[in-house]
Amino acid sequence: MNQSNRRGGEDAQGRIDVHHHIEWETYVSTLERNSIKPAHGAGYPDWSIEKTLATMDENNIRAALLSVSSPGVYFKGTTFAVDLARRCNDYTAGLVQAHPDRLGFFAILPMPLVEASVKEAIRSLDTLKADGIVLLASAGDKFLGDRDFEELMAELDKRNAVVFIHPNIHSTSENLGLAMPGFLTEFLFDTTRAVTNLIYTGTVERYPRIRWILAHAGGTVPFIAWRLALSNMDPEFLKAAPRGFIAYLKEFYYDTALSTSSFAMAPLLELVGPSRIVFGSDYPFCPALLVAKEVDDLRRLPLFDEKVREAVNDRNATELFPRFGTSAGSLSAGGLDSRAKKIPFASRLAVSAARRMMKM
Repeated sequence: MNQSNRRGGEDAQGRIDVHHHIEWETYVSTLERNSIKPAHGAGYPDWSIEKTLATMDENNIRAALLSVSSPGVYFKGTTFAVDLARRCNDYTAGLVQAHPDRLGFFAILPMPLVEASVKEAIRSLDTLKADGIVLLASAGDKFLGDRDFEELMAELDKRNAVVFIHPNIHSTSENLGLAMPGFLTEFLFDTTRAVTNLIYTGTVERYPRIRWILAHAGGTVPFIAWRLALSNMDPEFLKAAPRGFIAYLKEFYYDTALSTSSFAMAPLLELVGPSRIVFGSDYPFCPALLVAKEVDDLRRLPLFDEKVREAVNDRNATELFPRFGTSAGSLSAGGLDSRAKKIPFASRLAVSAARRMMKM
């Protein structure tokens, strides 16, 4: 028996990871060959599908939604971006076909090339059967919510698409002259600006059928929600977003990636309640050692009772991705249970090492 299932209801069905990246060798080598270095400062972590599945098994992750992370595919002009997006999506779709009960994927688009992105979105959703779309919060120095992106928003709305928003490094962030890597702070501000712009421009109001997931607990959004709500005092804003800022913030989903402390979860829980929080790991940028700590943090978090943990780990994500419901992805032979005997000890070691490293 999988001993992790003995810990209670929150682990009984495993968890669904909506924030799980691929760093495909061909993608990485293509960027390196063109001297493209990610501005976020985290480099290109070592990745393989075997390591992804092993990390999932070790942390009772029964399903993961794969996505390409920042810096995305938009480099070297239109042809390069369109070709790289197609190759990444074809490769990821192949992984899903090989592991349909364990994996899904968000298709990457060659944004800010809107016409090409619409075509790739249609191909990915209709032909490759992508579970959704990943959009960088900013692309080509334009944030989501920009009027130039209306055609894509209309297409995604028509298809009731799930859109995972992942931060990028805007050119203005690169020019700040700070010594720290961009992923520490600039990622959070990139997400915050995109969310604010999506609401402020009325994009969320105009396209209500798009279901949005925000990385990293929404950046700084929960902490500054009251300040953002001051927009309601502007009559022009209310013309575009008549329900008021907070009402729209409550409609986003927020993942837990790199945000599993009470510092992040308390304001998020206060803002949106437990039904809009979903589990995310940020693997492999968050290495296996820290994924184990994220899982352990959420299990120990005093703010979450068992029902909240069940919702965050599994139930909320299955509402977005019904094919990963409890009837799918059985935890039987070939799934988690068949490899579970080694998990508890390895996980305890990983958590212990991570806690010593982070002194948390």
